[in-house]
Amino acid sequence: MARRNGMSRTAIAAAGLGALLVGRELLARRPGADLSGEVALITGGSRGLGFLLAREFARQGCRVAICARDEAELARAHADLTGYGATVLAVRCDISDRADVERLVEDVTRNYGRIDILVNNAGRIDVGPLTTMTVEDFERSLAVMFWGTVYPTLAVLPQMRERRHGRIVNITSIGGKVAVPKLVPYCAAKFAAVGFSAGLRTELGRYGIQVTTVVPGLMRTGSYLNAYFKEPSFLAAAFAVLGNLPGTSMDAERAARRIVEATRRGEVELTLTLPAELLARLYGLFPGTVTSLLSLIDRVLPEGRQRPTAGVRGMEIPALQESPVLRRLTALGQSAATRFHQRPGPVHAGDSAGARSA
Repeated sequence: MARRNGMSRTAIAAAGLGALLVGRELLARRPGADLSGEVALITGGSRGLGFLLAREFARQGCRVAICARDEAELARAHADLTGYGATVLAVRCDISDRADVERLVEDVTRNYGRIDILVNNAGRIDVGPLTTMTVEDFERSLAVMFWGTVYPTLAVLPQMRERRHGRIVNITSIGGKVAVPKLVPYCAAKFAAVGFSAGLRTELGRYGIQVTTVVPGLMRTGSYLNAYFKEPSFLAAAFAVLGNLPGTSMDAERAARRIVEATRRGEVELTLTLPAELLARLYGLFPGTVTSLLSLIDRVLPEGRQRPTAGVRGMEIPALQESPVLRRLTALGQSAATRFHQRPGPVHAGDSAGARSA
């Protein structure tokens, strides 16, 4: 009987994956809306995925606004985007600060007249065993990736409801669907963001507002250089390599194009990379099995320090820059980091990545 049940669940999983692939193909053929002339606000838009999304929305004819905390990074992104012919407004903003966010929305609305598309993209990441994490790590992760999604959304909703038109795109993570070892603060914040995004979709449709939840897997944005590692040696190397190999990660420019397509079509949810799709589907069907496998992976990873500690920024870890082997294995990520403005960048006191880390 147990064997028959196991075979049945496997068949269901296979059928579900087949239906998913067919549905995705049909969805890809569905025409999307024309975004030309609309105003798109992208948080964390000075580097990485946020910068690429700003560029892609501009290619669709949108007027673009980007925000980040660092004025030098914003100026560099602004110059690059205008070089592509984009109409772009760059505003300094800490999206974990509610008053700052409200000023941002007021500035963008005053400049362009309205906001049609909001992309909640900014994020941060700390990598390490739970024993090395501090309460502040959890607070900052939630401040950026949960409240940094809630504040902009609530700020733009009144004008979207009044016009009965708008699009909200929330960049979450596979870490918001399945808890990945050594990323507990990150996963906690992303789980919260996924729930918020799903709730928005159910309630805002009556106002003509479309909400899309984006669930990326690993992407080659170069963002590992701005992540903070509590165990700088092995974990940093493993994270950098897995996040940049073609078989385990996705080209960031392709990801940006796919996200904009999903925005045009008003897709409910978009999961990027086949490994991420498989992991999410398997977890939905076999949560106990997947959790046990992840627990086994966690046990083979070094536990390292047994006390809370500060992290080291990826770009400050000598091995990631100097090891010939690691440089070869992360060549795609190194190239992405240069092209997508992931370096150089200042360290903000008490914080890590100000732009998206997938």
